[in-house]
Amino acid sequence: MAEAEGQETESLEESTDESEEEESEEEPKLKYERLSNGVTEILQKDAAGCMTVHDKFLALGTHYGKVYLLDVQGNITQKFDVSPVKINQISLDESGEHMGVCSEDGKVQVFGLYSGEEFHETFDCPIKIIAVNPHFVRTSCKQFVTGGKKLLLFERSWMSRWKSCVLHEGEGNIRSVKWRGHLIAWANNMGVKIFDVTSKQRITNVPRDDISLRPDMYPCSLCWKDSVTLIIGWGTSVKICSVKERHASEMRDLPSRYVEIVSQFETEFYISGLAPLCDQLVVLSYVKEVSEKTEREYRARPRLDIIQPLPETCEEISSDALTVRGFQENECRDYHLEYSEGESLFYIVSPRDIVVAKERDQDDHIDWLLEKKKYEEALMAAEISQKNIKRHKILDIGLAYINHLVEKGEYDIAARKCQKILGKNAALWEYEVYKFKEIGQLKAISPYLPRGDPVLKPLIYEMILHEFLESDYEGFATLIREWPGDLYNNSVIVQAVRDHLKKDSQNRTLLKTLAELYTYDKNYGNALEIYLTLRHKDVFQLIHKHNLFSSIKDKIVLLMDFDSEKAVDMLLDNEDKISIKKVVEELEDRPELQHVYLHKLFKRDHHKGQRYHEKQISLYAEYDRPNLLPFLRDSTHCPLEKALEICQQRNFVEETIYLLSRMGNSRSALKMITEELHDVDKAIEFAKEQDDGELWEDLILYSIDKPPFITGLLNNIGTHVDPILLIHRIKEGMEIPNLRDSLVKILQDYNLQILLREGCKKILVADSLSLLKRMHRTQMKGVLVDEENICESCLSPILPSDAAKPFSVVAFHCRHMFHKECLPVPSMNSPAQFCNICSAKHRGPGSAILELKK
Repeated sequence: MAEAEGQETESLEESTDESEEEESEEEPKLKYERLSNGVTEILQKDAAGCMTVHDKFLALGTHYGKVYLLDVQGNITQKFDVSPVKINQISLDESGEHMGVCSEDGKVQVFGLYSGEEFHETFDCPIKIIAVNPHFVRTSCKQFVTGGKKLLLFERSWMSRWKSCVLHEGEGNIRSVKWRGHLIAWANNMGVKIFDVTSKQRITNVPRDDISLRPDMYPCSLCWKDSVTLIIGWGTSVKICSVKERHASEMRDLPSRYVEIVSQFETEFYISGLAPLCDQLVVLSYVKEVSEKTEREYRARPRLDIIQPLPETCEEISSDALTVRGFQENECRDYHLEYSEGESLFYIVSPRDIVVAKERDQDDHIDWLLEKKKYEEALMAAEISQKNIKRHKILDIGLAYINHLVEKGEYDIAARKCQKILGKNAALWEYEVYKFKEIGQLKAISPYLPRGDPVLKPLIYEMILHEFLESDYEGFATLIREWPGDLYNNSVIVQAVRDHLKKDSQNRTLLKTLAELYTYDKNYGNALEIYLTLRHKDVFQLIHKHNLFSSIKDKIVLLMDFDSEKAVDMLLDNEDKISIKKVVEELEDRPELQHVYLHKLFKRDHHKGQRYHEKQISLYAEYDRPNLLPFLRDSTHCPLEKALEICQQRNFVEETIYLLSRMGNSRSALKMITEELHDVDKAIEFAKEQDDGELWEDLILYSIDKPPFITGLLNNIGTHVDPILLIHRIKEGMEIPNLRDSLVKILQDYNLQILLREGCKKILVADSLSLLKRMHRTQMKGVLVDEENICESCLSPILPSDAAKPFSVVAFHCRHMFHKECLPVPSMNSPAQFCNICSAKHRGPGSAILELKK
């Protein structure tokens, strides 16, 4: 019955823990595996009593008094038969060359693993603990401590003899000890003490909190985090103690060091072991729970927690329940936590099992993400740590991610991820395309297919194009635009489009796409026909890009109908390929388009299309009257008689007036202005432009009986015709609007003219005087005559070589010099002398300014 109840309890707690793990979404911090190989064989026949860990090996003590040295995989490398009873503790120095062992029968052995030195002693009581000096390998540090009812320190003297001294006794059995540097920490029934080996002083006593717990059933766990930080776990209490130096002023009779508790908190379960992990703690806990069915207390699986200590509490980082063999029979004292400082390995030791906990690496992190189907995070983690991962490949994770997205029906995301994951692997791309085809999702992957480096087989691209052609013309057109034409067999796709056009011959999307395919295939003629039929904007670009001017000579009307402005610009820019004559001939039946072309030609160059200027008169008159007059003004090649005839036929007054004036018939032009337009201002302006007195006379005669015209003339002719001529002819009694204002304006204009003339006269006189004075000053200056000057007549030096010989030289203001005898003799009619050179060149005569004689 008891056995059945035990099985029921076990199944209950296992199912509970499994459900907790399933619900938890938090990634564990540690991973676990059993220490197997030789350990499995040992624990089948024996039970683990204690273990200690070195970076190089493990040392395991059993209930049958054996000590095994193991490698990190659990293989046995050495065996020692120490005692017939339980090994209570094993201690190693830092070098791993010396070992201390104590057992339940009181035996203590300290010996070298690679040397002959050893210490053997059997006490009359069980020895629970032993600790060798971490630097035992040094001659000066041959020390170790043992603990039973009292704590003894053994030291080897200079005569190689061992002597002992009692460090502490009288407070029950010593049950735990840890030696770090010069400090020894131990626990007895009353609390924890720390002893300074250097000063030979005990520096603290940390009392036990819960004295109700049996110290033999719930032993104290000690752990040095570093050389001055001790972590104490006892019952459910954790204390972190810091050893500090006492200030010299506070020494007196006190130890040189003291201990300060920097953190203290309670845990949920009983503590079986402690270990540091960076600034966190790893805690092994003994758990008891109550069954909901039987309401009986049972031993649950032990827990390994990672906690973050705070000054008065702690924060749980992770918590794992460990399924160790025989956990239903174990007590708190049966569990031990040992650790390797160098590798962050934690060993959970129980009588029937040893479990190794390791910090999870990046591979483990990726495993967990994949297990939770967090593929994107797994892929990102692998990319970031690709140099550190060993068991995973980025490609494998990526492929699993794509499969996962496909299974979820997220086809577009899966296709997008293919770009990054598949990269340049053409074989994988083709495999994925076929996979998308099987599920009918070729459209999803089409935007992401590689279009160069790598290039897939043409069949892949054709397969996708056919898929779109069957169901989505717009999507098909988009792919044809975006994909280079060399990715697929163009002729195959062209034929497929033609087949579809048989069913829907007017489909603009298919026609446009077929034109693009023809362009890729360099079949520009067919492409051009389709573009013109569709009136597509790319037709001009196609013509320019592929020089299709020979193909459009008979399609000029179509081009002009589509976009006359672009067509004309293109034709004019390429006159060497399509002549003006050819264009005009093609547009003969479409005079409105012919006019557009010739008008733009005339705007570019007034002379290129001169042979068509006569034709243009009719075209402007018919289709573009506003530009007719500018054309007549700018053209020097149009026949005026023909133009006049057309304008008169159509009663184009302004154009007729211009032509009459240009042909010299100003009086007829003026008559049309006055009689047809009745515009006095225009008539006056016209008379001003012609500047003909007879024209003014005609205008005055026409206006003499028209008061509005007289007003206009009075206001405007003051500067061209004497207003008196007009005023004398005005009939007496005629009412002229604004006559007074007009007369005032005439007087003001006259007065203004007088003022302007006087002002100009003053300026002219002042400038003339200034220039005369400047000329006088200039002419008064001397002229340099030296040996380099020559006579401009005889070309010999102006000065004689013999300075004693008399000479006569004439120098003019123009700086030309002559011998006096070389100048002509002045006549009686013109006694003044002039420079022969300047007079001959009509520069104005230069008069003599200086005559030199000697």
